[in-house]
Amino acid sequence: MPHACGQPPHPPRGTWQHGGVTAATHSTLFPQVPETPDAVLDGLDPEQREVALALHGPVCVLAGAGTGKTRAITHRIAYGVRAGILQPATVLAVTFTNRAAGEMRGRLRQLGATGVQARTFHSAALRQLQYFWPKAVGGELPRLLERKVQLVAEAAARCELRLDRNELRDVTGEIEWAKVTQTVPADYPAAVAKTQRDAPRDPAVLAQIYSTYEQLKRDRSVIDFEDVLLLTVGILQDRHDIADHVRGQYQHFVVDEYQDVSPLQQRLLDLWVGDRDNLCVVGDASQTIYSFTGATPDHLLNFRTRHPGATVVKLVRDYRSTPQVVHLANGLLSQARGRAADHRLELVSQRDKGPEPVYAEYPDEPHEAEATARRVRDLIAAGVPAGEIAILYRVNSQSEVYEHALADAGVPYQLRGAERFFERAEVREAGTALRGAARAGRNDSLLDGAEDLAAQVRAVLSTKGWTTRPPAGSGAVRDRWESLAALVRLAEDFETAKPGATLTDLVRELDERAAAQHAPTVQGVTLASLHAAKGLEWDAVFLVGLTEGMMPIAYAKTEEQIEEERRLLYVGVTRARHHLSLSWSLARSPGGRASRRPTRFLNGLRPGSTAPGARGGTGGGGGIDRGTGRSAGAAERRSEAVERRPRQPVRCRVCGRTLTDAGEMKLMRCEECPSDMDEALYGRLLDWRAGQAARLSQPDYCVFTEKTLMAIAEAVPSTEGELVVIAGVGNRKLTRFGADVLAICAGETVGEGPEEGAGES
Repeated sequence: MPHACGQPPHPPRGTWQHGGVTAATHSTLFPQVPETPDAVLDGLDPEQREVALALHGPVCVLAGAGTGKTRAITHRIAYGVRAGILQPATVLAVTFTNRAAGEMRGRLRQLGATGVQARTFHSAALRQLQYFWPKAVGGELPRLLERKVQLVAEAAARCELRLDRNELRDVTGEIEWAKVTQTVPADYPAAVAKTQRDAPRDPAVLAQIYSTYEQLKRDRSVIDFEDVLLLTVGILQDRHDIADHVRGQYQHFVVDEYQDVSPLQQRLLDLWVGDRDNLCVVGDASQTIYSFTGATPDHLLNFRTRHPGATVVKLVRDYRSTPQVVHLANGLLSQARGRAADHRLELVSQRDKGPEPVYAEYPDEPHEAEATARRVRDLIAAGVPAGEIAILYRVNSQSEVYEHALADAGVPYQLRGAERFFERAEVREAGTALRGAARAGRNDSLLDGAEDLAAQVRAVLSTKGWTTRPPAGSGAVRDRWESLAALVRLAEDFETAKPGATLTDLVRELDERAAAQHAPTVQGVTLASLHAAKGLEWDAVFLVGLTEGMMPIAYAKTEEQIEEERRLLYVGVTRARHHLSLSWSLARSPGGRASRRPTRFLNGLRPGSTAPGARGGTGGGGGIDRGTGRSAGAAERRSEAVERRPRQPVRCRVCGRTLTDAGEMKLMRCEECPSDMDEALYGRLLDWRAGQAARLSQPDYCVFTEKTLMAIAEAVPSTEGELVVIAGVGNRKLTRFGADVLAICAGETVGEGPEEGAGES
């Protein structure tokens, strides 16, 4: 069977290890800049070195997950620049996210290749549009519309339609898809029919909203992000002098994540390149997961046809994941269908053996979340940093129950998708303070007694809210502290890597990182959707909610859509370096009908399942725990009396409605139902919790969350049986804090409570 770009398949190869090859995805935080061009090539494996040396003509790099593609292409650019073959200002490297572009700039800087442009398609196009607009059109470039949702809502209203938040998001996404596929409003219904696209509304109605939206933009002299690409394409097509100017500036192009290009982005790339062939593309058809935005792997798969003389290099040595994780990833793709599947890459792990993937089945979603949080806490206790753990789900609405569960378990977390690190207000304030202290030097009394760099940074940031201990609770205060703590850790690492570095050196490093958007790591378990996790990796990954209807998602109907869902799960699996857990629950809420089934994509891979088309079989390795609501492992199998009882539906104690929201289940009532909470009791419980948290040196929520305390203040339990059934209590906390809580509810004064270390770890 032919492979991508028309290349014949390589014969199977075993794991190759070479003493001089360094891991593709692990590097020193502050590596030394290579002294010579040849030193840039040190540590590359044979295929990566082949990429780095292929500096002329078209190059197609087929790179599997974890094979060091970013490493290969950044070393390629750096080697060309350091060897004098490429002029930095003539190189344009494009990718799809600001984070990926920032990482590329950071790596190039560490390799001594400054001056290379590494940008997203939109960023590169916007710079060109701003520069050439006065010459090509005249006047000022129209204002860029940062968010189009409000204008889409107004367009819908003019069409006499009111859209709720979800409908508004879907219609906005549909307009974006139409624009990147270069589909005008009049042609939209036909395009939907041709592509078998599942439109969120009647295509004729959507076309009307789309047309009205475009008219509103014209009336208000604004453009959106898709217009940036469309207008740049239009100028380069119509003005040959401008196109020649751009081609004179950029003579060498590198495109990362090439499987994700849309027809519009490909058109822009063609205009940039012109009739030249100094183009290097990197991608993996098996990681195409953005077709809803217009992405297609066809450009990657057809590259050899368009460029018959192209150099094609395959990267299959996986430096990220253990053989156990890679085996599962390969197994997922072995059942795939379609053109992308025909060109899949068989990964070969370069790491030592690790634990088998864990498969876990639970009776309901809250049980799945609680057990996942316990396993996360156990990993942290075993030495895995919180920042190296991720919980990944199919849709963002799944995050809430995990946020509650992690808070109850005393585990810090961060939601993926927040604003960029160096744009946060507290980071900008910290940078200003550090810059001022660097200028003042020893004249700043704040630095008295701070002998080393890290101590100086801690002293300065202590005026901005950093403390040696994190603040109690979560929210904005905790987020601010985490940002400052990331800067402190960065300073400590910087001093370790560069002994004798000064505060001025650190400020310069921060400025360079900010320019490159090369952010330090914020500690905390990551909660993210599978789409948001693309391009990232962690030591431990928990893939949750893996049921039919969620994976694949219910609206995936065609074979092509189903296969994209399989690739999405493949992306999730390949984010894990060492620990991998896959779980699902049989019902949404406690006591609900157990009607769910685990995802078909794991058939034949998880123990006890049957492969598609097979009559039997036990699947791959790993443990599975079925029906108990706890994941595999001796610690998790220790049942507690309360947990052994089958869960009944949680009903509102005011109106009797079955509750499914995690917060409402804690309160045991609907949010809108009237509260009969004893405010004085709630206040005493908050004061008691603060004392316990201080005594245990833990955040407040490690004792009880505020929702749990509210539920206690509403229920006013008088016995252990009444207290333990309140969500967020459980046997463990009943044993540690039950006597105090019951005494407070009875109006009694409590003593010191548990000794240091008696709380949750």
